[in-house]
Amino acid sequence: MRLAPRHPVLLGQGEAAELVGSLPKERASPSTSLPPGHPARSSANTVPRPTTTHDGSHTLAAIQSLAYIIVTAIFVVAFSLQPFRIPSASMEPTLLVGDFLLVNKLTDQLTDQLAHPDPLSSFSPNPFPPSSIHRGDVVVFFYPVDPSLHLVKRVIGLPGDRLRLRDGRVFLNGSPLDEPYAVYTPSHADPFRDNFPHLHSTDPDVDARWWMELHRLVDHGELRVPPGKYFVLGDNRNDSEDSRYWGLVPQAAIVGKPFLVYFSLRNSPPGNAPADAREAHDDPTPANPHRNLAQTALDLARWHRVLHIIR
Repeated sequence: MRLAPRHPVLLGQGEAAELVGSLPKERASPSTSLPPGHPARSSANTVPRPTTTHDGSHTLAAIQSLAYIIVTAIFVVAFSLQPFRIPSASMEPTLLVGDFLLVNKLTDQLTDQLAHPDPLSSFSPNPFPPSSIHRGDVVVFFYPVDPSLHLVKRVIGLPGDRLRLRDGRVFLNGSPLDEPYAVYTPSHADPFRDNFPHLHSTDPDVDARWWMELHRLVDHGELRVPPGKYFVLGDNRNDSEDSRYWGLVPQAAIVGKPFLVYFSLRNSPPGNAPADAREAHDDPTPANPHRNLAQTALDLARWHRVLHIIR
């Protein structure tokens, strides 16, 4: 069966126009109706870019910074500086009860080795060799009787020195020692304390082992300081338990030298208690019962001792 050929259908002008009008019109873009150069036209043609966050990298950087601070603090505390607080009056007036100290644990020799390392030189494992400890130095050390405690005193006798006390004054190698830092508060007479070494009678506070060793070290009324040991005293001579009572300080027990008072707390706020002789020089202002809370808080500290250099 043969199909008839298909012929195009011819529409009239009116019919064609009607057909075109019935077709769906394409929705015009808003930008096409705006004149060229209009800001809205350019923004409409901009393709939005995906935003990226860096929260992970910021967190990692913060952790790295914190770790650096912690490591630095550990190094400073372990090898160079360490804070201590003064609990007693034995070093007054040089150090007061409530003083917070920074202690230098690096000697001049060790500092020089760190600043100028020499692979051929021996690095001393002991941070305080004998050459770095001088007479008159204030030192922090482990208490020989109880090494878990720290004490702070002034070095008076070096290895090889001969010393004795007469009426509280130190005689070193036969000559009186000039001690502008020493104070002598009024106190009852004490032969053992004031005329050390006094072997005729002892004191209840004297350590028994030291009392026995003392007899071996005394020669012609003078104490001979053996090698590797130091004789230390408190600046407040009549109110200090020191080498007279518990013995000599081994070189290996010395931790460092305090050099700065970075903060200081009073024993009691002025006006809240009767004036104490040790605190009288701190605040000459008479007690005021109408002090406000802020003033009372300020009076808790000795602000004039902040950043005080220890000598």
